[in-house]
Amino acid sequence: MTSAPPPESHPTGPPSGPLAAPRPSDPTQAMPRQQPAPSGQGGSPGGPEDGSGGRGGGGGGDGSGGPGDHRPWWRSAPRVALIAVVLVAAVALVVFLTRPDKKSADTSGSDSTGPELLLQPAAAAGTAPFTQSTAKDSSEPASASPMPSLLSSGTDGTSTADGSAPGLYGGTLKVSSCDVERQIDFLTGDAAKAKAFAGVEGIEPSEIPAYLRSLTPVQLRMDTSVTNHGFKDGKATAFQSVLQTGTAVLVGDRGEPRVRCACGNPLQSPAPAQNAKTTGQAWPSYDPAKVVTVADAKKDVDAFVLYDAQTDQWFKRPRGDTGATDTLTNRPGSVTSTPPTTTHSATPSPHSSTTTHSPSPTPTHSPSTSTTPTPTPTTTAPTTSAPAPEPLTS
Repeated sequence: MTSAPPPESHPTGPPSGPLAAPRPSDPTQAMPRQQPAPSGQGGSPGGPEDGSGGRGGGGGGDGSGGPGDHRPWWRSAPRVALIAVVLVAAVALVVFLTRPDKKSADTSGSDSTGPELLLQPAAAAGTAPFTQSTAKDSSEPASASPMPSLLSSGTDGTSTADGSAPGLYGGTLKVSSCDVERQIDFLTGDAAKAKAFAGVEGIEPSEIPAYLRSLTPVQLRMDTSVTNHGFKDGKATAFQSVLQTGTAVLVGDRGEPRVRCACGNPLQSPAPAQNAKTTGQAWPSYDPAKVVTVADAKKDVDAFVLYDAQTDQWFKRPRGDTGATDTLTNRPGSVTSTPPTTTHSATPSPHSSTTTHSPSPTPTHSPSTSTTPTPTPTTTAPTTSAPAPEPLTS
């Protein structure tokens, strides 16, 4: 018995009749996974070669895949947007942190980069003082206005007073405005402060006691500009300052302020501070136009002429003295007691002529001499020279 030979070719059309559904007993065959098409190329037909679409396959001419397509991260709009936001934030942060400081870049305004001028009330210790206060009196005296002859105007509009000028400083007769010995103890008891203080004054730390004893304690009569020095981080720090009238200071041989007693700070001549920003606590009588600078005298001052506001008296204090040898003196520029004596001597002369000269024997001759020698005063000058003053006094 012979069987029919197999067909030599594949079927050319679909089978007739309904397709048979897979039976439950048949094992499920895994469908081959379609690989994604390269970007920009048309998608390969999904599924098997018979054209039926498989899972995750398919694709038209635009090359886009189905729901199971794995695209590159740069083609994801949410991811690109997130990365862009992060980059923008990073750039903004860099710009903010590296921008130039406005205060350091702006050099036109005095408020930002100009020098500062600290106003210091008479009794205020201030920041970073060298020592505790050794001032005995720091009250603002209600003194007479300084004499205009004390001041000279500079080219920059500032007023300068000579350190030896009488009445530039004030104080209390026989009383020191500063406790010099206590100031010595404060400074010599701290090696770091002693070194910093001596460095400002141009001396050795071992010379501090003798140096302070050579200074003269006085009180300012005018708001005075100085270069002040605080003590911070083991060294002296300089700053420009205006000291209020009444501040107790120690002045040098030529009248320059050297130590502020309320804080023990060393002082020097002020530096130019035009358009300075004023800081600190201003007092009611403060006026920038009335601030003065003390210039060193041309030679050492033997004695300072001071004003005592409590008694309205003037006195002399020898250089380096603490008040023990103070002596009263006249007001600078005032006249002596000559006018009172001349007025007093002229007043009693008429009265004395009637009382003291009346008993003298000459009045008997005065009538005769006043009538007879009238035409002959020139010829009888030798004989009438003695009685002549008597008629003038009568």
